[in-house]
Amino acid sequence: MYYCYYKAPFGKLLLTGNRMLESVHFPLNGKKKKPGLDFVYSEKIFLQTLNQLESYFKGELTRFDVKFNISGTSFQKKVWQELEKIEYGETISYGEIAKRVGNPKAARAVGMANNKNPIPIIIPCHRVIGKDGSLTGFGGGLEIKQYLLELEKINE
Repeated sequence: MYYCYYKAPFGKLLLTGNRMLESVHFPLNGKKKKPGLDFVYSEKIFLQTLNQLESYFKGELTRFDVKFNISGTSFQKKVWQELEKIEYGETISYGEIAKRVGNPKAARAVGMANNKNPIPIIIPCHRVIGKDGSLTGFGGGLEIKQYLLELEKINE
């Protein structure tokens, strides 16, 4: 497994994968997440992702076009596909995603699928909010979620 870091405005993102991107990890408590002991540092397979992240954080990129390989249940994959359809700068509720995947009562399950999203930012789970418009759970923490949403609002 290969890894590299991307220096985001809020800390270092850990990117991992074999032939292509498989996961993105947020820093924990302001400290970069460490790769597995047998991981090998290489930016080569992540160049496309690194370039697109740079453009995203500059406000120049509104939709990622990154090759990735992720695994999950069929329900998780349906949810993640819906997340990719959320437009830059827009937000949507967990309940609305549940409707779009054909299970209107599955808002909690959508939340769990969001939580398992292996490549946040690329698959924009930060754009999913509570029914009342509140910011709710996010793997990187609510401060990072708010930062990403504000970044997108500024650059719309």
